[in-house]
Amino acid sequence: MFRNTFQSGFLSILYSIGSRPLQIWDKQVQNGHIKRITDPDIQSCVLELLGSNVSTTYITCPADPKKTLGIKLPFLVMVIKNLKKYFTFEVQVLDDKGIRRRFRASNYQSTTRVKPFVCTMPMRLDDGWNQIQFNLSDFTRRAYGTNYVETLRVQLHANCRIRRIYFSDRLYTEDELPPEFKLFLPLKHTGAQ
Repeated sequence: MFRNTFQSGFLSILYSIGSRPLQIWDKQVQNGHIKRITDPDIQSCVLELLGSNVSTTYITCPADPKKTLGIKLPFLVMVIKNLKKYFTFEVQVLDDKGIRRRFRASNYQSTTRVKPFVCTMPMRLDDGWNQIQFNLSDFTRRAYGTNYVETLRVQLHANCRIRRIYFSDRLYTEDELPPEFKLFLPLKHTGAQ
C-alpha cells in the first residue's frame, strides 16, 4: 500500500478524528462493537473496540488480506486508552531473510516467548491514555537475529480506545511532535481560586 510512497518523519494509518478513520482497515466484530465515541478524559472523538473475547473483535490493516502495508519506518506508535480489560495487538514484519515474523503484545501475558514465526510478549499499560512505542527494528534483531525490512500488517484487538496509530523514522520528543500527533488532556478546574 505504501511501498511506493516517500516515507520519512510520520506516516499515520489511523486517526480517530478523520472523516473515515477505518478507510484502509477491515473490521471483525463478534459479541462487541467498534464505534466512534467521545472520550471524557480528552474530550475528543476516539475509536472504541470492545468485545467479550479479544480474539473475535479486532481491526486489521490493510483491509485486503492479499495486500501489505510496505511501511519501512521502524517505529510503530499507538495512542491508546487502557480500559482495564484484556487487550492485545499484533504486527507482522518482513525481515532481511525474506521471512514474515509476527510480534504479539498483550496485557494478559507474563512471559515473552519466541517461536520461529511469532514472538509473544507482555505489555504493561498505565491507567488512562498511553503512548505505546514499538521499535520494530530492535525487536526483530533481538528476537530473530535478523534485520527489519518493512511492516506488512497491523492488527488491534479489543479492548481499547484508539486516538492514533502511526509509524515514524525515529522516536520524537513531545516537543518535536506535530500538534495533531499530541494528546491534549484538558485542564481540570478545581473550585474557586
